[in-house]
Amino acid sequence: MDLGLKGKVAVVTGGSRGLGFYSARAMAAEGARLAICARGEEGLAAAAETLRAEGAAEVVTVRCDIAEEGGAAELVDAVRERYGALDVLVNNVGGNRRGRFEETSDEDWLDIIQLNVLSGFRAARLAIPLMREGGGGSIVFVSSVFGREKGGPGLSIYNTTKTALISAAGIMALELAKDAIRVNCVAPGSIQFPGGSWDKRVKADPDGMKAFVRANLPLGRFGKGGEVGDVVAFLASERASLITGACVAVDGGQGRSLV
Repeated sequence: MDLGLKGKVAVVTGGSRGLGFYSARAMAAEGARLAICARGEEGLAAAAETLRAEGAAEVVTVRCDIAEEGGAAELVDAVRERYGALDVLVNNVGGNRRGRFEETSDEDWLDIIQLNVLSGFRAARLAIPLMREGGGGSIVFVSSVFGREKGGPGLSIYNTTKTALISAAGIMALELAKDAIRVNCVAPGSIQFPGGSWDKRVKADPDGMKAFVRANLPLGRFGKGGEVGDVVAFLASERASLITGACVAVDGGQGRSLV
């Protein structure tokens, strides 16, 4: 299926590794021109080299800290200068700080809100005018299965921030529909890829992780990074032209939410 992404400008935050890299790879395979950002120059260079070797049409790398107030502006300015357009924004950057709610601090909350929420909101605000100039676009937030339901003890910060993305994306979708800008979320479940948190847990405790899979993952396995990337690419494309304000679970049945 041709997703119609050939020649489109797609920006992925945190695109040097993990789900950001897999999202960039999926869109590159469809002919999109890419811009990826991350904090580490070495990781960015390696990711770009891999994407180019796999046939990516164009890859721009932007070294910036997207969680800092000026990070999103650095990214969007670089995209405007190189491409003069922006069609797709994938807000993938995120992280976690575990702890019992009563033991979390304001600093803990503010740090993860900056990283998980405000980084993507700033990037979206700056991307919208460029998308509007181009006649429309697509914004995809990477949330989590735990943005759709309770994630368990120790995850109050993570749960709250990932839920915030889904809520805000729904309102953005309503506000931006008139501009032909669609806004959606993906909600990955437990995804294993090299260097990721689940991969580390599998290596550290293989028997425990087998038990986790049996108890929580109906398909009997962890998800793969490419499976999330493919859904991101679909949502970003014209093949998903009637989908906006949605949150698509990519979790192999792990989630238990009814909506």
